[in-house]
Amino acid sequence: MEAMIRHQQLNPACGHQTVLVISDRPDVKGLERAEALGVESMCVPLPRDEEDANQRRLSHENNIQQLLEASTVELVLLSGYMRLVSPRFVEKWAPYLINIHPSLLPAFPGAHAHRDVINSGVSVSGCTIHHVDAGMDTGEILGQCRVPVFSDDDEHSLAQRVKYEEHRLYPKIIDQLVK
Repeated sequence: MEAMIRHQQLNPACGHQTVLVISDRPDVKGLERAEALGVESMCVPLPRDEEDANQRRLSHENNIQQLLEASTVELVLLSGYMRLVSPRFVEKWAPYLINIHPSLLPAFPGAHAHRDVINSGVSVSGCTIHHVDAGMDTGEILGQCRVPVFSDDDEHSLAQRVKYEEHRLYPKIIDQLVK
């Protein structure tokens, strides 16, 4: 998110601008960083009054939807959003709902990609930008970048190399998509 905002600020002709950053947790650095960069940011916590998990998710997404509409958002970029969105939310936003994932999908979907890559013994990983669909990291791939996996890598060292490429690839793909 921060890399995308910095890209937009350095390249105003890129055709897109972040107008709102949302998190479901108030203590994330992303909210603080967005504010420091002049972008409106807010926490939309999961409703605590809903006992049913599915209803809680739908209520949460309704709250987010209202904010997106009020901000006249046209494209939703997920960056570090670690929740599956409902088919209803996907239907509302597709194909304008994009995610970044720290592996070469379809390999290693899910929340622990770096751990899974290290444990598998593969020699190449990377990152993927993709459309979001109703599955977990299964949407149409828009772009990928490869990163070597070294024998002495741990999750942190691999994550750092992948993150560097994510910061380059995500803005490039969004620039192309917008144009």
